[in-house]
Amino acid sequence: MAVPKLQNLLRLILLCSVLYIATTPSTVAADQVEVFDLLMPNVVPPKPETYFCTPIRIDSETDYYIVGFIPNATLNTAHHMLVYGCEEPGSDEEVWSCGEMSNYDRSVQSAPVCRTGAQVIYAWAHHAPPLQLPKDVGFHVGGRSKIKYLVLQVHYASVDRYQDGVTRDDSGVFLQYTTQPQPKAAGVLLMGTGGRIKANSVEHMDSACKLSEDKVIHPFAFRTHTHALGRVVSGYKVVRRNRVDEWTLIGKRDPQLPQMFYPVANNLTLTRGDTVAARCTMVSNRDWTTRIGMTRADEMCNFYIMYWADARRGVLDQKYCFTNGPPEYHWFSEGNLVNIPADA
Repeated sequence: MAVPKLQNLLRLILLCSVLYIATTPSTVAADQVEVFDLLMPNVVPPKPETYFCTPIRIDSETDYYIVGFIPNATLNTAHHMLVYGCEEPGSDEEVWSCGEMSNYDRSVQSAPVCRTGAQVIYAWAHHAPPLQLPKDVGFHVGGRSKIKYLVLQVHYASVDRYQDGVTRDDSGVFLQYTTQPQPKAAGVLLMGTGGRIKANSVEHMDSACKLSEDKVIHPFAFRTHTHALGRVVSGYKVVRRNRVDEWTLIGKRDPQLPQMFYPVANNLTLTRGDTVAARCTMVSNRDWTTRIGMTRADEMCNFYIMYWADARRGVLDQKYCFTNGPPEYHWFSEGNLVNIPADA
């Protein structure tokens, strides 16, 4: 389906509300912004830890620019939600199971989120509020962009409210978009790890990647994500000079707080040769080993960097930076990083 104009009163109210709370004014006039509802089509998740995906096809003849996100979910329903851009979705079905390590509903087709070209453009958890992008910034989708589909993924950690056989779910995101070209292209670099956390221990889960593309990116927001064991997640720009690493904080947050996109800690740029590094500090009082995985009983270590780049040069081709995590990877050993901040 192509993105249509939506004109009903509810969506107009939602649009006005987000424009009112935006901290940075947009150059897009209010009457040039439309709202599209990317929602689950009244699904019934059958089991705890269900992951469902649903797609929309974007008009290939028109260029669209997403400038804001309004979540339509509560923590009591959705553990977290992600919006992916895809060249091809993982399935042609209206809904499919899309959590590799979750308990699939065998009556629903299982497939990855995207068949090709997967990139995260938005994430929500822990009662995070709406997100308005800065002035002149937009995610380019449809038209000449590589993003031909948007796929909503919702993780249902609990399904108690659906046991009556009647209640259905329409969690998702209202997307604010315009057809007015934006001079700054939005992108997301997702950092994370694999690995495990020993019983009754404090573990640092580290990731780091050196940028190799000749582009300048401007981080403007960051987001942290762990499950129950995360206490602090931090991200840095690292530049080596005279064999000494200089660390500049991008952002740091307690992941048990609302997992929204927060403004970066420092006004900085990233370009070829710079290293981006992220760390999750995990504290386990469990008597068993906890591994990275898809369920609430597992853990995740993610640091999202949302940035803008000159639209004429485009965003990074690199969308992800992942390491094996502990015990195989740490900053100071395999990462070969030095002068690590004591409070990281």
